[in-house]
Order: sequence, then C-alpha cells, then structure tokens
Amino acid sequence: MASKSRVSILDYFNIVCEGENGKIESNCKACGTRIQAKRTVTSNFVTHLKRKHQAMYDEFVRKKDVKREAMQNCTGPPSGRVISQSSPGMNKFDYSDPRQSLISEAIAKMIIRDLQPTQIVEYEGFRELLQLLEPRYIPVPCHYIQQQLLPAYVSQVQLAAKQALKGAESCSVTLDLWRSSSVANNCGAGYLGVTCHFINADWHIRSALLACLPLTDHSNTQQILSEFDEISESYGMSGKVFRVVADLSLCENRSLFRFPGFNLIGNGEEDEEGEEDCSDEEPGAGEAKEAIGSNENHKSLEQCLGRSRIDCFARLLAQCVKEGVCASPQISLPLNKAAHLYNYVVATVAPEKLVQVFGSTNWQRPSSMDKWNTQLKVLRQMVESMDFLEDIVDRNDLVLGNLEKALLRELVEVLEPFEEASDMVQGDKHVSISLALPCVLGLRKHLAEVVTHQCSGIVMGLSQALDRRLAGILEDPLYVTATTLDPQFKLSWSSDSDWHKQVLLEEVGKHTRPLSPLEHHSEAQPSPSKRCKLFSFIKQRPTAQAKTVEQELSTYLHEEPTDEDPLQYWKRKSIDFPLLSQVAKKVFTVPATTTSVDQIFNLVSKTLRPEQCRFLPKNLDTLIYLKANYRILWS
Repeated sequence: MASKSRVSILDYFNIVCEGENGKIESNCKACGTRIQAKRTVTSNFVTHLKRKHQAMYDEFVRKKDVKREAMQNCTGPPSGRVISQSSPGMNKFDYSDPRQSLISEAIAKMIIRDLQPTQIVEYEGFRELLQLLEPRYIPVPCHYIQQQLLPAYVSQVQLAAKQALKGAESCSVTLDLWRSSSVANNCGAGYLGVTCHFINADWHIRSALLACLPLTDHSNTQQILSEFDEISESYGMSGKVFRVVADLSLCENRSLFRFPGFNLIGNGEEDEEGEEDCSDEEPGAGEAKEAIGSNENHKSLEQCLGRSRIDCFARLLAQCVKEGVCASPQISLPLNKAAHLYNYVVATVAPEKLVQVFGSTNWQRPSSMDKWNTQLKVLRQMVESMDFLEDIVDRNDLVLGNLEKALLRELVEVLEPFEEASDMVQGDKHVSISLALPCVLGLRKHLAEVVTHQCSGIVMGLSQALDRRLAGILEDPLYVTATTLDPQFKLSWSSDSDWHKQVLLEEVGKHTRPLSPLEHHSEAQPSPSKRCKLFSFIKQRPTAQAKTVEQELSTYLHEEPTDEDPLQYWKRKSIDFPLLSQVAKKVFTVPATTTSVDQIFNLVSKTLRPEQCRFLPKNLDTLIYLKANYRILWS
C-alpha cells in the first residue's frame, strides 16, 4: 500500500499482488478495473484516473500541489530562500509535468469548441490571464498548437473512425457544402463536409465527420465527387455506402424569414415592399449554407450518385414550413411586430422577469435560435404570456391588437405538428429515417382537419408544399422499408398492406445475401450439454430449417407492434430474422436529420461573418473537423 507520508497515485488503487520484478497488480477503488504496472512506473495508473475519473485525478493533482508547496515553505530551495506563490522566481512546470499537459490540452479544447484562432495563445491579454490563474504554467507558442496538438488530435480521430468503420457492414453518408458570399469574389473559402453514419456490432448508431475539405471551386462537381471517392477509399467504405444524403436542389434557409439573427421573430426588418423574401435563395445575404451546386451540377451529381442519393427530410420539412407561411402575406405584419416586442423586452426588461416567460436560457441567446422550430417555441411562449409582456413594457406601439394575437395564436397551432415532427427526427443517436413517412401521413391528416379563421392561406400553402416536396416519400421503397421494419409501426400505417408488403419483399431481396452453409451450421450448433453422452437419453429437438424472406416477414408482421427501440429490437431478433435484420442494419443508417457539421457551418456563418473579416482562420477546416468529432476525443 502507498505510504501515508506522501501523496501517491496508488492511494486510489487497491494492490492485489506484487511480483518479484516490482510489477504490481491493483484494482481501481472507484470502478474495480484491474491495472498492471511497475511500482516505479505509474503512468498507467495516472492515465486511467485521468480518463475515467476526472474528479479523482483533479484531487490527486491538487494534493500534489499542496504537498510540494508545503515542502518548499518548510525547507526552501538550496539557497535557503523561500519561494512564495507570487514571487517572480517561482519554479515553472516542466514540459513533462502532467499539469502542464493538462492546461495545454484545455486550451486546445477551448480553441476547438469555440472555433478560436490558434494565435489566441500569443495574445497579451490571454497570457496575462494564464499567468493569473497558474503562474507556473509555461505558455505554449501558436505553432505548437497548430502543428503538433491539433494534428495529433486529427490522427487520433481518424484512427478511431477507421477502426470503427472496419467492423461496419454498411453505412450512409451525408454531404454538406458551405461557402461564404466572399467566395464569389475569391476572398473566402468553401468547405465540403463528409459525415458517415453506421451501426456497430452492438447495434448502436454512430456518426463521425470523416473530412472537412476546403474547396477552391464550390461548383466543381467533379472535384466534389473526386474528394468523396478518395475519402471512401481512405476509410475503407468502398462498396459499403448504402445511401448518400445530399440536397442538390435546395438552397436552405433555416428560418422562415430573412431576418439577421433571430429570424422568425428577429429584428423586425422588412423588405422594401413590406413583405418578406420567401424565395428559395436569399439575395443580399452575407453568407449562404448552400445546397450542392446549381441546376447543372444538380443534374451531374444526380447522374453520378443515381438512386443512392436522397434529400434530407428535416430540410425538406423546413422548406415546406417556409413556403406555407409565405403563402399568407398577412402574417408578416404580426410577426414583424412580435419581433420588435421580443427584441425590446430582451434588451430592457430585468432577467428575473424574462425567466417567467422564456425560461432560464432562451432569452439570453436570441442569435442562436436560427432554426424555425426553436423560433416557434419562443413565439408560443410570447403568445401565451402576451398580456404579461405588454404590462411590463412602456411602449404602446409594440402592443399587438386582438386580430394580430389571434393570427399568431392560429399560426402556432397550425405549425405545432410540424414542430413535433422536426423535433422527433433530431439527434444522431437514434433511428430517424423510419419516422419520416408516418410524419408525412400525420401532417396530411392534421392539415385536412385543422379549423382556422385567419390562417386558411397558410394551411393551403402548407398542404401544397407538403404534396410537392414530401409526397414522394409515401411510395419510396426506402421509406416504406424503414417504416415497416420499425417495430412500433410495421404495416399499421398502410392503407394497402398487400402492395406495401410486396414493395418490402422486393427491397429486402435487393439488400440481403443468403446465409452460407457454414453460417447455418454455426447457428444450428447444439450446446456442449446437448452433445454430451450423459444426456443422450433425452430426445433431441429437430434442427430448425432456414426461413425464407417471405416466412420471416410473415412471422414478423404477425407479432404485435412494440415501442421497443428499433435497434435493440433487431439486435434481439437477429437470430430469429437474420435476413430482415440485415436490411434493418442498412436502412437504419440513413439519417432524416441534419448533421453536426451542418450546424457548425451555420455557426461559422453567424459568428465569424467571413465577408466582414480580412481572413478566415487558416486552420478553420481542422477546427471544424475536430469540433464535429469532439465526442470521439473527449466523451
């Protein structure tokens, strides 16, 4: 056991045994993990504590600091002079000291998470702050972060992603393209994000940004395809890609109207004619999170990717909402007025009063509410608390009339199911593709039944947009298959179950491979107890015959639907339905939502404002890549 007279990492471990060569085996007191190492080399123990028990590691470092300072105060340095905490001659950390590395890593994490330029480590104010917080830390130069730390993190992510993909049977890919408007003037940069989605051996869905690549010409289709092929080859995905999610015909505007910042109820600005610009593109916008290419590129990529390409459901849904709301110009004025009221109360009203309306966080970050469904939530809070808001403001010109309140109340009611559908498919840790088709059916039913007095134009616009952009999902074999293989739906949604069953059988036939005799033999192997002569008097059960796809599907559909997670269901049922589970593992890799890099691109557009800056950070692509894969590096 570690000595009590000094601070030792072994204080956090129970020593089980110690060999003659000084090698010890010990169990972690916190989690019981067995660690082997020499008593004189404790790096394994330190690494385990740092990775698995951060609080205990911080406590260990703090104790060592206190012990070292106590020793210095008692004995002093060789010259007899006592070093105080504020003394200019204080000993600096050695570069190998874990505390030096810990602080450097924390700085790198801050640069990645906040997309800061690496030059920040050489800013005078930043170094003064470091000196105040930890005088013993040796500030690292910019080139150390840029040329050593960040590339090391990139290599670590790439290695982890390649290792994870090695065991994946299939995957789907999302292509995202971003550029600033300054690209057109050769003053900015375009970036291509390639995100991979796959299901691991334990039936958990995983996503990883494989690359964030600068594009010299964002409209060069061949360059995009060439980069994609190279990435597929590098990560061993050739022949594994099931679907490619790439919106080629949409120039997405996440918000309902062209308002900087908080766009749905933003700063209240209007176009010259008093109505919002509801076109697919945003003329005059400072930046664009674009779809890939123009119409010509659309055709070229469509031909190259073929049937493997699909649009992102979440973006199509957002476009439907935008077009539906724009179909009723009369809603513009109440929204514009609500925008002024929102900005005024956020700027002037005490925070403790705003919490009663917007909760503890929403009102603090209006610029971060770029998505239409987030804006709608805030608009609902305003509508529900309108009387309270009008009582605490002192401007009569911001008070909404009864008709305007009724319009906004109906708008919130009409869009609520769209908001629910959008929220439902968000996230990259659950199956989302199987929710798209039921969402479309539910939205159709809602629009057919909803009763409105002021928003009939919006309802009609939403219905037309839904039919134009999302009706194809109802007959798409991919969505039919995904929804039917989701155990909570099966064919309960279908009005023609026989036809949809046939569609499913054809789709399953395309994406399954018959099990080899060896696989049948291995699955049918009896347990050791059944092969034992001791139990030979017991009548053996006949060997189960392999089922056909039709038999598997019939048995599967005969069972009652269940709310069990689709991935866990198919993990449990993979032995009973081996062919169907193969297809489920492919189909469920397709996302119906946007990616993390897509959200980062949007953040870059809003915070860095590249068209107003002299330059973008030179390593912006590296920072975006690491930020999107932050969970791989630091869970």
